[in-house]
Amino acid sequence: MKNGITFYDRLDNFSDTVPFSIVISWRWLINKTTGKLIVLHDSLLPKYRGFNPLVSYLINGEKEIGVTAIFSSENYDEGDIIVQSSRKINYPIKIKEGIDLISECYVDILLDITHKISKNKNIVSTKQNVDEATYSLWRDDEDYFIDWNHDSHSIKRFVDASGYTYKYACTSIDSYLIRVKDVEVVGDVIIENRVPGKIIFLKNGLPVVVCGSGLIRIRDAFYEDLKKEFFPFNKLRTKFGS
Repeated sequence: MKNGITFYDRLDNFSDTVPFSIVISWRWLINKTTGKLIVLHDSLLPKYRGFNPLVSYLINGEKEIGVTAIFSSENYDEGDIIVQSSRKINYPIKIKEGIDLISECYVDILLDITHKISKNKNIVSTKQNVDEATYSLWRDDEDYFIDWNHDSHSIKRFVDASGYTYKYACTSIDSYLIRVKDVEVVGDVIIENRVPGKIIFLKNGLPVVVCGSGLIRIRDAFYEDLKKEFFPFNKLRTKFGS
């Protein structure tokens, strides 16, 4: 207990003796048969049900992110909506900034719900519109690879959304894996034989890479398994793998 609030680790025995319980950043099934279980989910439901919705929001270029409090349901993220909090965003935006904004939304919702509980007020909820439901899939190591066939702005969003606290986006040279921490979109040029992933320019040791449309300059990256620096990069005739 901290600040008078009882909390549980996922491996603890979950208490059924309280009228309400709240789960945050929870990815496991809970066998709970009594009381009211409230789930906080990192999206504006019914959009982006499922896994790592914030990352998917940012990759897709959504203009608004947020959190939804719902009552638990048999199937994940289908419960009745209690309250939502959102923030408008502008691009470019790193995942760390998105997490900070989402944290503000958590605070908004927790203050709202705990105030109602402390005052013995009814917690009103509404059904989700299933016709508007979308889903976000779980991600694995393969999903960190940059697809150079995409346009440069999409790749910029992908790299920014895959950064710390995640593993960073990646690409490859031959059999070597490169983690890409930061990129910038640069002006496109006319390429008569466009091949996404090929380096077209080297600017002060920074490679400029051809995308499906547009160009990307890699500003910060590192070899994952080699004990040497990625920069300065000086091999123009290089193609990055997807």
